[in-house]
Amino acid sequence: MDSLNRTTTDQAPANPAATDDMLAAQPIGYWCGLVQAAVTRPLRDAMARIDVTQPQYWVLNRVNGGPTPPSRDEVVAQLSHLADGPHEIGRAVDQLLHRAWLRVDGEERLWLTDAGEAGRVRIRELASEVRAVVHQGISDEEYVAALKVLRRMLANVAPS
Repeated sequence: MDSLNRTTTDQAPANPAATDDMLAAQPIGYWCGLVQAAVTRPLRDAMARIDVTQPQYWVLNRVNGGPTPPSRDEVVAQLSHLADGPHEIGRAVDQLLHRAWLRVDGEERLWLTDAGEAGRVRIRELASEVRAVVHQGISDEEYVAALKVLRRMLANVAPS
């Protein structure tokens, strides 16, 4: 962090009823936490109705998303920071292997099966439906601007 003295607005206590003219003083962590919970809950609920989890979706996307099939250890290392606990991604891999949505080759690389690809596509459709609800009334430009601000805040506090 460069300097803690460059803020132009004093920090106010978190206030869910803050008016627009009060928002500049609101704590970003509070609002990010509310948004994260409010967005994740309906997505995970919708996924549960089709007997899948968000970590399973992350695994399916990671296995599908690279030029070389990843190993289990690579998937765990790349996705564990997203999970609620240190073993969640490994468990998701095990669940997907048990379900036969993934298979392991002789070199210990993970591959999507046809059933796994069908499941990944279905979950993506579901996630897109939830995303559409979350994004109602928000233009792509507003969304991009919000993410740019969050990226900048992250860069401001990330260790160098």
